Amino acid sequence: MKNTTVEYSAMSRGFYLNINVHDDKLSIVDKRDGTPREYILTNADWKALADLYKTIKPEELPTYKDPTQKRFYDGAAIASLRIIYDGKTYETTSFDHGFPPKEIEAFVNKIVSFATP
Repeated sequence: MKNTTVEYSAMSRGFYLNINVHDDKLSIVDKRDGTPREYILTNADWKALADLYKTIKPEELPTYKDPTQKRFYDGAAIASLRIIYDGKTYETTSFDHGFPPKEIEAFVNKIVSFATP
């Protein structure tokens, strides 16, 4: 994951979350126009995230199917995952926050866990 930026975002009318991971640095914004909280990931968290990242094929992100469509009726926030690597950007189609495509579920859940107190 060195030299890779991972961005996870989820938003609805009453919810906002943006998590940015670059190298071992983590930035979390949980309010619109909020100030980012920045952290350095522990070695254990960095290794766990990097191991999950190895299972992802960035070029396939746009092809992953969303398992639920709760966001269509305000049942879930609209989420997406973006990976920027080697000058290229790879992004999922939108999916429900809390219900990522199965191919990236463990990776997304690990990223979101950093924002949970």
